[in-house]
Amino acid sequence: MRGGENGDSGSLDQATKDFLGARPQLFGIAYRLVGSAVEAEDIVQEAWVRWQNTDRAGIREPAAFLATVTTRLAINFTQSARVRRESYVGPWLPEPVNTSLDPQLGAERAEALDMAVLLLLEKLNPVERAAYVLREAFDYTYGRIADIVETSEANARQLVSRARRRLAAERREPVDSTEHRRFLEVFLAAAQNGRLSVLEKVLTEDVVSYSDGGGIRGASKIPVLGLPHVSRYLVAFAPRFWPQADVRWVEANGRPAVLISADGHAVALLSVDVSARGIERIMWVMNPAKLAPYVASLDG
Repeated sequence: MRGGENGDSGSLDQATKDFLGARPQLFGIAYRLVGSAVEAEDIVQEAWVRWQNTDRAGIREPAAFLATVTTRLAINFTQSARVRRESYVGPWLPEPVNTSLDPQLGAERAEALDMAVLLLLEKLNPVERAAYVLREAFDYTYGRIADIVETSEANARQLVSRARRRLAAERREPVDSTEHRRFLEVFLAAAQNGRLSVLEKVLTEDVVSYSDGGGIRGASKIPVLGLPHVSRYLVAFAPRFWPQADVRWVEANGRPAVLISADGHAVALLSVDVSARGIERIMWVMNPAKLAPYVASLDG
């Protein structure tokens, strides 16, 4: 007999309670795997529908069952999303999330949440990404990861190890939040004033600037690479962009960030990736479809 169809309100009440208890973790898993809060919500909703229509009598650990369903749904979604993102206009950046109320976003640790990490996770295959997220953020055992992604425990270890190596090869150790904010403050002031000499001091030689407008706003359709190009790019658009802009310090994905508005409307969320060398990546989320949910979350 299927739990969602047997007319037993008590059974459905318990199912609802189990789902709501697991929901923060489910969203945290889905978001880290797909890089979009809106798409993560869709995945969690699908997990709820499946949970309602499951024979729950023999399920001893509802949270574990729901995490497995959510992870597999997210893996499938990521596989199809790759095709769609190939036709995305301009650089693709993760959809930002407000972590001020839940710094770890439903996880054991606030890992695999930073915008730069989510961007790099896109380079992993979906199963590698899932194994890495479940281990690093949610502290799942390798045996449990193996069950979820349907592989051996030894292979689960290899998946996580391979993901760690790839991320370590592409990203230097980030600074702490205090130092991160200091770099962002200096960068913001220099960018607003078009101060080339200051920008050259805080940006790394191989800095990359990504502008995600999704083809909707006048954002750069290719990443800007290297200190000379990025610094000149910032100086060139400073007189047009900043005089009409209002800035608000916010938190996004566990890091200080800056929300930029004009005429009362959000036009960009500025995030940076900072190592001891300086600013490695500059990320401008300008796509209104990505900004709107984030701004709504700030206002409760």
